[in-house]
Amino acid sequence: MPQPYDVITMGRIGVDLYPLRSGVPLAQVDTFGKFLGGSAANVAVAAARLGRRAAVVTRTGQDAFGDYLHQALREFRVDDRWVTAVPGLPTPVTFCEIFPPDDFPLYFYRQPKAPDLELRADELDMDAIGAARVFWVTGTGLCAQPSREATLAALEHRAKSGTTVFDLDWRPMFWDSPTATAADGARPYYAKALARATVAVGNLEECEIATGEREPYAAARALLAGGVELAVVKQGPKGVLAVHDDGTVAEGPPVKVDVVNGLGAGDAFGGAMVHGLLAGWELERVMRFANAAGAIVAARLACSSAMPYAAEVDALLDGHAPAPEAAPGPGADPGPGADPGPRPGTDGGPGTAAAPGAAS
Repeated sequence: MPQPYDVITMGRIGVDLYPLRSGVPLAQVDTFGKFLGGSAANVAVAAARLGRRAAVVTRTGQDAFGDYLHQALREFRVDDRWVTAVPGLPTPVTFCEIFPPDDFPLYFYRQPKAPDLELRADELDMDAIGAARVFWVTGTGLCAQPSREATLAALEHRAKSGTTVFDLDWRPMFWDSPTATAADGARPYYAKALARATVAVGNLEECEIATGEREPYAAARALLAGGVELAVVKQGPKGVLAVHDDGTVAEGPPVKVDVVNGLGAGDAFGGAMVHGLLAGWELERVMRFANAAGAIVAARLACSSAMPYAAEVDALLDGHAPAPEAAPGPGADPGPGADPGPRPGTDGGPGTAAAPGAAS
């Protein structure tokens, strides 16, 4: 029997087109960088950068951007065997604007429907999903059929074996209802996912969507009451709160960095959290490490290619400033302690702010 994966993620993938200039409205940007994106893909990349055997379950368009995503995943050493094409639907593209330290508007192009929402329960490799040491799903996967049924079926098949993470991942624009009522429509499905997961992770807004609670400790208690064993509440500049149902509480302080792009920090946090949980670290150490990983990505331009190696996270925890850029290419592994090297920079100076793994 093949060796189980350390982590299998399931959910969103796409192409990120990020400006190579900061502090400039999108209408005035004339140069962009192209990167692998999407929360499920990014978490898998983050875990792979930390030495974990990772795979992602998702779908792309049958187009050139879909081909690019397969190539990027392989270069990042993420298994793409469960990434399939949907004829007739384009691979999603996401643009952003960059206004450090805390303003990064996103523009999602997922029309007429994102291929990753065409995941079907009867097409999933349930044996591999059940055997994975960690299985990671997102709230986006619940926003439409048939992905909703597939996500809940995969969680049901897991039956809380190993570590099953529900990333609350609230994106109201993906739900087929007005923003004012999207939360009410989403909460019953969030409740079903919580009841089948062992870990829940989300920021304050996402916790409020899932539980109706926004105060961090109340939100954590509500997530535990929903069925998980570990509740992780990301609080932005205030750090992160983690509460286990055995009574263990850990609060990870924010890590100060010069923010370039806060997008992707939450995915780096997620991959690093998976790494720490798999390593069996005590909860406080897991949160500190994950926060530092998120901070490193916030200090860089991209998401996927910005994911740090373990030596970089350890260096930041030891008080060294993070290198401003990630590795020179997806498949280029500089090795522990190596200088990742430069990438084309941004115009204007970055803002200085606390950048925990809370950004998403």
